[in-house]
Amino acid sequence: MSSLSSKDGPRYRHAADETPTPYETIGVDKLTPIIGAEISGVDLAKPLSNRERDEIHRALAENSVIFFRDQFISLQQHLAFGRLFGELHIHPAAPHEPGEPALMKIYADEKSPRANGEGWHTDVSCDLEPPMGSILHIKQCPPHGGDTLFASMYAAYDALSDRMKAYLAGLTALHDGEPVYRGLYSNAGVADKPAYPSAEHPIVRTHPVTGKKALYVNRGFTHHIIGIPRDESDAILAYLYQHAENPLFQCRFRWTENAIAFWDNRCTQHRAMWDYWPHTRSGTRVTVKGERPV
Repeated sequence: MSSLSSKDGPRYRHAADETPTPYETIGVDKLTPIIGAEISGVDLAKPLSNRERDEIHRALAENSVIFFRDQFISLQQHLAFGRLFGELHIHPAAPHEPGEPALMKIYADEKSPRANGEGWHTDVSCDLEPPMGSILHIKQCPPHGGDTLFASMYAAYDALSDRMKAYLAGLTALHDGEPVYRGLYSNAGVADKPAYPSAEHPIVRTHPVTGKKALYVNRGFTHHIIGIPRDESDAILAYLYQHAENPLFQCRFRWTENAIAFWDNRCTQHRAMWDYWPHTRSGTRVTVKGERPV
């Protein structure tokens, strides 16, 4: 039953902290009990105090994706905000702002053959050390549409049966960038590289900050499970993809101009809706380096 419900109530029951420690420097308004929160009371164009930075990091750890509205930041301030959380990641294929390889361009209009992030995925999971997080600043929005959906891979893992968890324990899968990236940005004038990254990662990873387990396969990059027959791999992955995309695990963010989304790639997937043609959606994305999944 894809709804994860039964006559005995929902199969997945999220256990939220009923008495969370209050925040001192920022406001945190949850979008759902499971994933997502809007942050208020902070201006990212100004230097952050150590306490503000720590509380933003805590909000990300507790909610997996956080959102900031009305943030009028420059490209350099966008880069500086990303560097507060680690060294910046360089995308292996996407176009970037002139002279700033860590500042990825996000753009789609009526002439675009595609838009960034149309399918469910985790950013660049084909890297040996995939990104920790991504920070997207949208400067131009369509009048309607263009929302981004985010899904909790903590919840997706927790909702699996004990037998499925036992089956997946210790299994790894190949994540391959070659079929994804080759020719993908030709419309933006980006030449293909001789090769694109691929890496083998555990199907269930443990988050280095929270210690929680998260499902770590996605339609965008996961090619096959290592060490089992291909038909079995295809069947298991098809189930896991469908399971991970259940709306129960999701939040949906409606963009406004100069809003920012900061998501943790280690425990989420996301999908950008391209339902706004022929209008334009544009911005920039900074990505923070991560570690090898374990």
